[in-house]
Amino acid sequence: MTAIPFNRSSLEGRELEYIFQTITIGQIAGDQTFSKKCHRMLEETLGVKKALVTTSCTHALEMSAMLLGIQPGDEVIVPSFTFVSTPNAFVLHGAKPVFCDVRPDTLNLDETKLEALITPQTKAIVPVHYAGVGCEMDAITEIAKRHGLAIIEDNAHGLFGKYRGRWLGTIGGLATQSFHETKNITCGEGGALLINDERYMERAEIIREKGTNRARFFRGQIDKYSWCDVGSSYVMSDVLAAFLFAQLDVWPFIQVKRQTLWMRYHHELRDWCQTNGVRQPIIPSHCEQAYHMYYLLLPSLDARTRLIAHLKSLGILAVFHYLPLHLSEYAQQWGGKAGDCPVTEDVSDRLLRLPFFNSMTPEIQGRIIEAIRGFKADV
Repeated sequence: MTAIPFNRSSLEGRELEYIFQTITIGQIAGDQTFSKKCHRMLEETLGVKKALVTTSCTHALEMSAMLLGIQPGDEVIVPSFTFVSTPNAFVLHGAKPVFCDVRPDTLNLDETKLEALITPQTKAIVPVHYAGVGCEMDAITEIAKRHGLAIIEDNAHGLFGKYRGRWLGTIGGLATQSFHETKNITCGEGGALLINDERYMERAEIIREKGTNRARFFRGQIDKYSWCDVGSSYVMSDVLAAFLFAQLDVWPFIQVKRQTLWMRYHHELRDWCQTNGVRQPIIPSHCEQAYHMYYLLLPSLDARTRLIAHLKSLGILAVFHYLPLHLSEYAQQWGGKAGDCPVTEDVSDRLLRLPFFNSMTPEIQGRIIEAIRGFKADV
């Protein structure tokens, strides 16, 4: 019987045709035909002032830190339940990450815990839209405005999701996207910086082009370019941009596929979950999720460990997710300790992500569902 992976990349449109085209016309570096198409598509669809594709979401976060002038002594509030890139981008510039616990329902940054973490050194809040479900951005925005803080949306999971009718990634002054191979829309490795505050637009181009005003030169706005700021090489190759644009070009079809998979898991596992004390994802009525993943919250670490082993014995790879960052080895320098973020510590032990990818067939998903139904969590 064929093994079922956790994730599998697939061609969704004209990826190979576009890659052949960009190689044939000799455009394999960045910011050429397909990079520009990606920028324009994201700007027009989402209504953002500027979009710039980058080498990764991590690099888009690093650009955000530079745009905000993050420096040693600054503090940035991030959820403890997230990928290491979220705080690391700011730590690279000397900031101290301040870890916030997450809500028990959506597993997003808990806005009710936010204000108590703000100090005179706080410079920014980085909400992460976990599983493509929007954080409570009204409350977060109001708190940030009251304290004069920047908001960077880490929207790695949430492209084409909405919060109260607004696209995720269009609410904070800056937002970042991921096009890693595990995401709905992918080019293997890649990201984007979304700029909603026009004050950052010109400098973002400079930072992304190694600290030069090269982008203005190529647009014919200046007759030569020079080194004028700090920066790095964050420009995506046009070969990757060609692959990415082919996927962005058919994004509604990809989202429908993923919605179908998500809803089948949700409906066909409901009775099993209720019988076994397993919690399914909670999606608030004012959020339109991005259908990025499907997860289960098992009743205990032991139950999760046994279910992972059970599925593996049947050739199915299911995985856990983030470990609490405040308890990580590196975070100990900032005094993180058990009990600081109790919800994070609890869900990290119990959460299980099911296989979820665009090319999953009904037969494959049926095998996974039947395998889960054959497991008893309370033995």
